[in-house]
Amino acid sequence: MYVNTILECFHLGDAKPAYIPMHIGAFLSSDQSPSTHEETSDMAEIPYQQGIGSLMYTATSTHPGIAFAVSILSQFMRNPGCPHWEAVKDVIHYLKGTANVKLTLGAKAEGLEAYVDSDWALQPHRHSMSGYTVLLHGAPVAWSSWKQYLIALSTAEAEYIALTTVAREVLYLQSLLSELYEPVKLPIPVYCDNQGAIALASNHKFHACMKHVDLRYHFIRTQVSDGIFDLQYCPTEENIADAFTKALPQPRLEKLRAALCLSTARGGVLYSRSIANYSETSPSLISKCS
Repeated sequence: MYVNTILECFHLGDAKPAYIPMHIGAFLSSDQSPSTHEETSDMAEIPYQQGIGSLMYTATSTHPGIAFAVSILSQFMRNPGCPHWEAVKDVIHYLKGTANVKLTLGAKAEGLEAYVDSDWALQPHRHSMSGYTVLLHGAPVAWSSWKQYLIALSTAEAEYIALTTVAREVLYLQSLLSELYEPVKLPIPVYCDNQGAIALASNHKFHACMKHVDLRYHFIRTQVSDGIFDLQYCPTEENIADAFTKALPQPRLEKLRAALCLSTARGGVLYSRSIANYSETSPSLISKCS
């Protein structure tokens, strides 16, 4: 499996498996980056960028559970420090502990639907982290976790910005599916756990309160009024996209993983040349920050 290739190339085959990709309350910031010549020299030979690149493929293709962690860690690629590298290794440990998990497609018959969520200023940079997943017949076919460009002034604004982003993704998938198979039934349900964001997207009378928000984020209002999307409230406990906005404890993460139709895997081996080139990296360098 590709996970075994990662473990081998970064000399973590004997590492203990983990069951969460990021520790709860983990504090990672640019303040932990090297600030002296000695610290920079110590990190120079650590394959941080290669580690993120290897995890990026998994996060975007087969393993939604690490999308948030990889999104956070990729912000430090220019100047990573030891705490950042330790966090990368934590994600690899998690992949080892969940190496037998796979996506199960076509488990249900709900058609196209989306879940979206956002934290509010939980990270040191105070930009909200947003996440979404788009399901087709109950299984995720698209997902993302990203840092918002704006600094939202409230949870409703953070969720409103996230709604516009997922709307663009759903419209693309609607067009693709309609071309390949058959027209997608409208309106497409989009589930959000913030009543204020749903009201902002559904009622134009709030426009005066949102002038400071970039015009492109008001795109969702037109789509709702045209009947393309049906914004529906769902409690936070049932919001699958919660896994893309913050580090979660193991019971919560396992519940959301089941909701994402992730189950035990069987299959062959995928060998990647992209990380094979780093298999000669010294194990002492890999564990240097331990």
